[in-house]
Amino acid sequence: MQQAEERRIEEAVEQNDVAIRVRGLRNSFGDQVVHEQLDLDVRKGEILGVVGGSGTGKSVLMRSIIGLQTPDEGEVCVFGESMVGRLDDEALAIRKRWGVLFQGGALFSTLTVAENVEVPIREYYPNIGPQLRDEIAAYKIRMTGLPTEAGPKYPAELSGGMRKRAGLARALALDPDLLFLDEPTAGLDPIGAAAFDDQTRKLQQTLGLTVFLITHDLDTLYSICDRVAVLADKKVIAVGTIEELLALDHPWIQEYFNGPRGRAATAAVEREKNKAAPTPPDGRR
Repeated sequence: MQQAEERRIEEAVEQNDVAIRVRGLRNSFGDQVVHEQLDLDVRKGEILGVVGGSGTGKSVLMRSIIGLQTPDEGEVCVFGESMVGRLDDEALAIRKRWGVLFQGGALFSTLTVAENVEVPIREYYPNIGPQLRDEIAAYKIRMTGLPTEAGPKYPAELSGGMRKRAGLARALALDPDLLFLDEPTAGLDPIGAAAFDDQTRKLQQTLGLTVFLITHDLDTLYSICDRVAVLADKKVIAVGTIEELLALDHPWIQEYFNGPRGRAATAAVEREKNKAAPTPPDGRR
């Protein structure tokens, strides 16, 4: 029965061009309404950056999609499967198809890095033996750029950047089709953040991932995001490339992307493009 359901979900993943579809979402906490009639489509195979001011509900949106927050109203579909109101057992096959990196990594402090990576394997595939679990964990750890010797270490023994990568390794443990990243570069220095962005793009291209990426980092948006969704006024007010968003006259969008940090990020992208451009035979650009 479970195998038949997993085959059906696998076919749904292959056939759907839209990985996530949200319609008419409403979230509130008491009298505070966070989302009202929020709509969003995440295309299969893209890295979608999600931005918005403080309190616009970026993380609440992600939690609504993965089932940690029950919306007041609306519909959430992942690869064509409705997720709102489904029992955990009913949603098991689709939940296996995504991985989540929460803010700060959210690693279990009493488990080693390898043991953290093995947590979802133990949960969803309890029949896998310890030797194979160890091999899978070691592979995922190396995949995210961590050295092999990071496996037996505890989170407290790692730097902030290494903890992020360990959390990413755990998110990739089940070979997901869909990856959720919540502020993955927050707290990292510029070099570490750029390295994490580069690793994310390489993994997305190599594994064919769809990535839902919450961030406030303009460098991340410019360097790896295919499109950006902007949360404001309790809904998604715009989705598009940065160039398309810059053509809009919404005050928050203009202030965010055309402010000093936005201009600096634009200049950095232009410098990288110039470096990558081939040099003419006469040596002049």
